Amino acid sequence: MTLDNESLPSPFSPPDSDPLIICDNLVKIYKVADLEVFALQGLDLIIERSELMGIVGASGSGKSTLMNILGGLDRPSAGRVWVDGNDLLKMSDSALNRYRRSKVGFVWQQSARNLVPYLNAQENVELPLTLAGQTGRRKRRRAAELLEAVGLAERRRHHLNQLSGGEQQRVAIAVALANNPLLLLADEPTGEVDSLTAATIYDTLKMLNREFGLTILIVSHDPGIARHVQRVVAIRDGKLASETVRQSASRQDGDGVELEEEDEIFEELVVLDSAGRLQVPKDYLEQFDIGGRVQLEVTEDGILIKPASQAAQGRRRSETQAAELFDETAKARGLRGIFGRFRRGNEQ
Repeated sequence: MTLDNESLPSPFSPPDSDPLIICDNLVKIYKVADLEVFALQGLDLIIERSELMGIVGASGSGKSTLMNILGGLDRPSAGRVWVDGNDLLKMSDSALNRYRRSKVGFVWQQSARNLVPYLNAQENVELPLTLAGQTGRRKRRRAAELLEAVGLAERRRHHLNQLSGGEQQRVAIAVALANNPLLLLADEPTGEVDSLTAATIYDTLKMLNREFGLTILIVSHDPGIARHVQRVVAIRDGKLASETVRQSASRQDGDGVELEEEDEIFEELVVLDSAGRLQVPKDYLEQFDIGGRVQLEVTEDGILIKPASQAAQGRRRSETQAAELFDETAKARGLRGIFGRFRRGNEQ
């Protein structure tokens, strides 16, 4: 299959050694009634150009908030975020709209959010091209090429009720590519399909990444996503918690001859933020009965984290109880918390 430069994202611009995405101490606060909810709490993340990356985390961890910010659908409350040299925090509303239309493609979990049900596959892909001002033969040819790229050339005249869930998602991917994005954001693209269909969707995304250099971020609850992407970052409580990198290692026979088969090696590393802080997994804390304080001990192999003394743990529990009492009192009086008062003071 041959595609021109207007059909799919590819190396349209000269290679750039700078990362595509830089998040520095990113903070996002949502207001719910009189409460302030921290969705992101100082997240640091760098994503290179042409990466195929997964983002995982429990519900409420902040992963969807991060995707919305990178896609220009929401603005951060503090920190800095650059995408392809664009400072998303400082962009005007009109500039952010242009960024969204020209730089980013979206694939959502629900097909109803991606596609128009009364249009066939070809017409769904043509729709964003029409909105971008393309018409006639050129538009039809380009839409057909996009559907061919996702393996649906023979299904282009089918309506959504004639397509499987996996085929609908591949049509959605073609729609997302219509604006030649540098960045494709896929939010749970395999959440409503079976494992076999999910593998087909992952294969499509891997092909686009490999052949056209498209940077792809996939938010997922799928524990097996690490087998389909180059690395996976886990977000916990609004911060980057860990990173898993997939590598291939060649196997050798008994004589040391390298075999054609390769083993996949997954290495999970805890992430330090810019201030040197790390998130210790909760099950580790429970296993060693670690509360709010620990002891650090320098060894020959590195730094050892040990539970603090009982006295220190007791002080921590007292402080926690006092803080909880303060919060309850503040709520009863209709206060908005220390952070809210501090911020209002700065605004004056």
